[in-house]
Amino acid sequence: MFARWGMTRTQTALLCAATLFAATLQSTAGVAVAAGGGGHDGQACVSTPEPLRGKARQVDRIVGQVKDELGLKAVLFKVTQGGREVVTGAQGESMTGVPAEPGMHFRAGSVAIAFMGTVLLQLVEEGEVGLDDPVSRWLPGLPHGDEITLRMLGSSTSGLVDYVRDPGFLAALAAEPFRQWTPEELVGISTAQDLWYDPGTSWSYSHANFVLLGEALERITGTRLDRLLEERVTGPLGLRNTRNSFTPEIESPVLHAFTAERGTYEESTFWNPSWTTAPGAVLTTHICDLERSARAIGSGELLDRRSFRVQLDPGTVGLGGATKTCPADVCLLNTEARHFGLGILVVNDWVVQNPSFSGYAALQAYLPQSRLSIAVSATKGPDTPEGNAAQVVAERISRLLAPQNPLDLR
Repeated sequence: MFARWGMTRTQTALLCAATLFAATLQSTAGVAVAAGGGGHDGQACVSTPEPLRGKARQVDRIVGQVKDELGLKAVLFKVTQGGREVVTGAQGESMTGVPAEPGMHFRAGSVAIAFMGTVLLQLVEEGEVGLDDPVSRWLPGLPHGDEITLRMLGSSTSGLVDYVRDPGFLAALAAEPFRQWTPEELVGISTAQDLWYDPGTSWSYSHANFVLLGEALERITGTRLDRLLEERVTGPLGLRNTRNSFTPEIESPVLHAFTAERGTYEESTFWNPSWTTAPGAVLTTHICDLERSARAIGSGELLDRRSFRVQLDPGTVGLGGATKTCPADVCLLNTEARHFGLGILVVNDWVVQNPSFSGYAALQAYLPQSRLSIAVSATKGPDTPEGNAAQVVAERISRLLAPQNPLDLR
């Protein structure tokens, strides 16, 4: 999510935006070489060899500065421009005494929402569905299912309350972070409450939309969601280190996460992410796959031109804003410069996803006109302030590499 788009302090620490984003090279200390974790084109996901020069050295220094300013435990990063690597690196520690490495795996959160939006548009291209088909066709019995369309789920305009804002849910999550949540439990929290607005008339981020979208995609295709995403997105893009897990497991090597959101700074690496999105789309990845994802989603690589235009704006521009039943910090105004697309964020031409989950923060961003992609993953230290720290790193990098149009998610 945008830093200000519908996230409370606890929700920002918890989530996804789309829930809203480590030993790299320390500028003075040498580049960490990743253990394991395949990259692309036969290359491993490892740090750029020293000595760093030019833009690579400048980016590395920026990462180190933000890491120190925010008290981050680790930062992983990869930047490409024109399809060529600018720099890949890692700074800090995964755990005490364990240097962070680019090939370490972390939670990808709301990046899966961009993948689900892409699959939905592929199905539209193939004539399997229409964006304006009511979801009751595949999800009979869903309250307001005759009024809510596939487009509304993908663009988060259904009016469904976000269960992540429910006090009872937040209390249960804090008390039992290892709990396995079911889609029925999660969607039930949302549908038990009145809609924030009539479907399609405003905009508000709701995790329930994407839980339902995942289920609808399974019903439409007859294919389990994890396999569907692999067949249509991660496989074609060569994202061999981007995988779903139906448990809190993360493939080794692991970038460990820590958070103080329950009052004590503690490890949160294996807190259960089952509440974050649809089963089958609870992804982990590494920084090289995240950068590849940024390029592919940001350029519409898996879609035809018309579908990509729809993904960039499925009709959300102009929606949002406070109403009698929806406050301004929930129904955020979507403008041409800053709006939610179909599973993505569009911010001054940047195509973005910025997941955040209980100590993890990440960001993938792509600026089409410059063919510039930035991928960052960050973990918190004991005194790291609230918010998605990966965004801060990426914004600083963008000021260097795209000074005429820097990324600004504030």
